[in-house]
Amino acid sequence: MPAVIATLASMRTDGDSWDINTSVGSTALFVAAARALGGRAADAPAEDPFAELFVRAAGGEWADLLDGRVPAHPLLSPEFGIQFQQHQVARTRYFDDYLHTAAAAGIRQVVILAAGLDARAYRLPWPEGAVVYELDRPPVLEFKRETLAQAGLDPIAERHEVPVDLREDWPKALCDSGFDPAVPTAWLVEGLLIYLSSAAQDQLFDAIVSLSTPGSRVAIEQMDPLPAEAVAEMAEHDDAGSDWVRLIYNDPRAEATEWFADRGWTGERIYLNDYIRDLGHTPAAQQSLINLVTVVRP
Repeated sequence: MPAVIATLASMRTDGDSWDINTSVGSTALFVAAARALGGRAADAPAEDPFAELFVRAAGGEWADLLDGRVPAHPLLSPEFGIQFQQHQVARTRYFDDYLHTAAAAGIRQVVILAAGLDARAYRLPWPEGAVVYELDRPPVLEFKRETLAQAGLDPIAERHEVPVDLREDWPKALCDSGFDPAVPTAWLVEGLLIYLSSAAQDQLFDAIVSLSTPGSRVAIEQMDPLPAEAVAEMAEHDDAGSDWVRLIYNDPRAEATEWFADRGWTGERIYLNDYIRDLGHTPAAQQSLINLVTVVRP
């Protein structure tokens, strides 16, 4: 197993912990590497130059991967890596466009849950008065802040770190950091739900609703549950797929569009492969259970 993904291979527990190099935290580096690699194509639908910055700051085999010195890395494999790169770049485009639309609609307050190595506060053309709140575990936010500071980079939006585990009282931590629930908010839930249990997902959605005034919106990445036989097969192998399946919760759960619709919100969803086709590209995977959702509170 390549060293850069060996740290992913730990079973999830309700009280587990991590930093940027372990468990769920290390997926942030894995995803950043995929964004960096996938964004190199001339026709890539999105590019995140900060992704490479984070990967190189992590050093070691992460940096070697970008320089072509780890040819057998899972992110370079045709059966997984190329699909995953396309997935990450496409969803980056979806959520970038979502935030552009929210800003054009006059929303100036943004909350990124489980922000990881999201650098949108630095790279998107935010209008004056935009405020971005980033929630994640302290070690992850610290790595991001120090990496960008060492590169001499400043955020374009007013950026607030909210160092908190989402299994804790994050709404209080958010409000204590200056968040105003009376102001319309654009929420971003990217690459998060599969790492939450069904009950935790419902609690997260309940909290978002309680903090959202009319005009607020939420963009969500979700995944249909994997068939049990597929999970069993993935777990048998010693590769990136088996590591990943140990980190996720694959339990049945509420579909986000329907959950919010039951509470008076309006929205729509699109499967990732259909979205990739809409962008004028051919999906690398024959089938994808990933779908992208945007809901709005009237």
